[in-house]
Amino acid sequence: MDDGEGMLTRTMRVLDCFTEDDPALTAAELAERTGIPLSTLHRLLATLTGLGLVTRTSGHRYTIGPRLWELGELSPLALRLRETALPHMVRLYEATGENVHLAVLDPPAPETAQALYVGRMTGQGSIPTLSRMGGRHPLHTTGVGKALLAARDDEWLERFLLGRPLERETTRSITSVDQLRDDIARTRSRGYALTREEMTLGNLSVAAALTRVDGLPPVAIGIVVHLEHADERRLGALVVQAAKDLARSLRDT
Repeated sequence: MDDGEGMLTRTMRVLDCFTEDDPALTAAELAERTGIPLSTLHRLLATLTGLGLVTRTSGHRYTIGPRLWELGELSPLALRLRETALPHMVRLYEATGENVHLAVLDPPAPETAQALYVGRMTGQGSIPTLSRMGGRHPLHTTGVGKALLAARDDEWLERFLLGRPLERETTRSITSVDQLRDDIARTRSRGYALTREEMTLGNLSVAAALTRVDGLPPVAIGIVVHLEHADERRLGALVVQAAKDLARSLRDT
C-alpha cells in the first residue's frame, strides 16, 4: 500500500510540472523540479509513457499524453457541464461577439479556492484574454470568480477574505478586504458580477453564478468584452438569463 501511495504521489509531482508556459520538459528538467533522482524518474517516465499518461516527443522531451486527456474528458465537468453549456455559450457569443467563459470553484476550501475554467468560446474580433480551458485564475480579479464569491455563504466568504492576501493582477485589481466585501455586496444586490480591468487592462467582465446543481461544483458563466464597447446592463441581463437557462438544462440531465 505504501509503495502504491508513493508511486501515485511521485506521478502527480511529475504531472504537476507541466504548465501552459512549459508544456514539454526533459527528464533532467523534471528531475530538477520534482527532486526525484534521475534514475528513478527515468523508470517512472517509462511506466507513464507505456500507459499513455505522458508522451515522449522530439528533443528528448515529454508532454502530457493522450490517455490523460481521454480520462479527463470523462469528468462530469466535461461530459455533463461543458456539453450542456455549449448551446448557451453559443447564444451568448452570438449576442456579443466576445469571449464567453464557463468556470467552477475548485478546490472547495476557501483558503485555496480558484476559478477553474472548463469552457471558453472566442472569435477573431474578441478582445485577448489570459484564460484558457483548464486554466486557473484568482476569484477576486475575474468576473466568473467574483460571481462565485458572491454565491458563497458569509462564513465561507470570511474564511476566503482572511485566509490569504489578495494579489494584484493589474493596477485596477482590488486588494483591500473591505473594498472586496463592498464589491461582493454590490454583486449580490444587482445579481451579476463586474470586473473593470482587474485581470487584464482594457477588459470588462460580466458574470453570473448558477444556482446550485447536484453533482457539480459551484458554476459561473460570464462574458469578457472591450471596455469601450461594454453595455453593462444589457450584458448583465444576458448572463443572468444564461445562468438561469443553463441551471435548468443541467437539472434536466
